[in-house]
Amino acid sequence: MITEYNRKLILEDGQEYYGYGFGDTEDKVCEIVFNTSMVGYQEILSDPSYTYQAVVMTYPLIGNYGMTDDDYETKAPTIGALIVREYNDEPSNFRSTASLSKVMQKYGVPGIYGVDTRKLTRSIRDFGSRKVLITNASTSLEEGLKILAETGIPTDAVSKVSCTEAWCSIAENERYHVAAIDCGMKLNIVRSLNKRGCRVTIVPWNTPAEEIEKLCPDGVFISNGPGDPTDVPQTIDTIKNLIGKYPIFGICLGHQIISLAYGAKTYKLKFGHRGGNHPVRNLETNKIEITSQNHSYAVDESSLSGTELTATHINLLDNTIEGVKCDKDKVFSVQYHPESAPGPQDSAYLFDRFINLMKEDKNNA
Repeated sequence: MITEYNRKLILEDGQEYYGYGFGDTEDKVCEIVFNTSMVGYQEILSDPSYTYQAVVMTYPLIGNYGMTDDDYETKAPTIGALIVREYNDEPSNFRSTASLSKVMQKYGVPGIYGVDTRKLTRSIRDFGSRKVLITNASTSLEEGLKILAETGIPTDAVSKVSCTEAWCSIAENERYHVAAIDCGMKLNIVRSLNKRGCRVTIVPWNTPAEEIEKLCPDGVFISNGPGDPTDVPQTIDTIKNLIGKYPIFGICLGHQIISLAYGAKTYKLKFGHRGGNHPVRNLETNKIEITSQNHSYAVDESSLSGTELTATHINLLDNTIEGVKCDKDKVFSVQYHPESAPGPQDSAYLFDRFINLMKEDKNNA
């Protein structure tokens, strides 16, 4: 039985949290955030949008159903670290092929458990996301603060997680061809498009518009991904040059990139939105959707007035913009993740809307 703490967190404001290590034992500096999902830690661990972030899970028990081969959102997780209250290293699940800790060791992801995650989450809500050092319990506060002061959070997250060359995912009953710009795309997005008869050609984040046009797609998709959307001006320029030529659909970071391409602005939220329980109002139908979210940035509502975009969805917790569209250009996007099935089917219609736009476009060609 472990009796002494062997790992700890040091936040840049001097707070310390002690616990026990699991996963990798590497010391690491990350941005600390929290996620309120009750299930789905494998999808969270493997979501590229968590690159350079240490995720605090508010649900108290993590690891109890292990890891399964079919549920990864990316083949090589890039999350910064995982922070949990109670960790279970003996999963009970007939689909499980490995424990969470073993997978984290494989991909160099440090973890810490035994932490008061309720207190830590309240701290993030009160003071915002900030830098954290995951280190040995013997590291002094003075030494830890020096490391934090000298270590910045990289801004190359999208280039780190995007594919380096184009690849294709075939649909069984192919009706449409979608060019998907990979800014850190979750695999379930590809599966959601394949299921609806779309062959998906996934291209790197910095692919120029003319290269995408050579693919002759029926529609263009811009994926989710990590970091500040203004860090990828190449992707923004690509979308600017594709607007009006194809139906375009964006999710999460893709939503922000579309908004920036139209001239809107984005800003960083105090602690972001992460979890599968955010209520969003569809302004066109007045229905409420329960959504899954994972982002630090939002579109500035006041900046939409000078663009051709109109707001379509709004977050009922803080009134942030959750969706925009331009009917003339057949462009739309949402901040949340319809492929995560949080409702569980509240938002599936968004993929069908994209299909219908491509169908209309082909019929009018």
